[in-house]
Amino acid sequence: MSPETIVAFLGAALVLAFVPGPDNLFVLTNSAIHGRKVGFTIVLGLCTGLLVHTAAVALGVATIIQTSQLAFSILKYAGAVYLCYLAWQAFRTKADSIDASPESIKRGKSFYLRGIVMNATNPKVSIFFLTFLPQFVDPQAGKVTLQLLALGGLFIFATIVAFGIIATFSASLGARLTNSSTAQNIMNKAAGVIYIGLAVRLAASER
Repeated sequence: MSPETIVAFLGAALVLAFVPGPDNLFVLTNSAIHGRKVGFTIVLGLCTGLLVHTAAVALGVATIIQTSQLAFSILKYAGAVYLCYLAWQAFRTKADSIDASPESIKRGKSFYLRGIVMNATNPKVSIFFLTFLPQFVDPQAGKVTLQLLALGGLFIFATIVAFGIIATFSASLGARLTNSSTAQNIMNKAAGVIYIGLAVRLAASER
């Protein structure tokens, strides 16, 4: 791929990564509540999910999701149910259990897995990749599969940069509120509402 193609793709990917959506809202909310380390852990989980979508597009699996209503529905409803589960957890979390201390970071594996599930169960990401990545592929530049994998890697890099910025700023704001139990409760309830909204949006989405 030419340098011009790479620069154009990275620019578009960065802009898209900052556009409000389920993933960056997920990062923003959890970073504010649990801190920057948890936020970055979730970012890594989300990007691991993007690896799944990249491989799906490169191997042609995403085409099945795009053409099969059943496959699309199974994935989107599974994702919606998981978001409802996260909402339930957020609503039942007590203010005094919100903790950004080193001990709480031991839950990092859980947040990492949440990021993977959050991203991998959204079939619209695969469909987006299926329509977006090929626009930057040049058949004359080499194997199409390798180009798609490379573009997926560049998109993940742009996502890490954009989501990392979101996590940092959100965590800074959240740190100012952690001493207030009222603020903690409000943040948890707000997170629950956001999760429910994302679940409804995902469940109602069409191909």
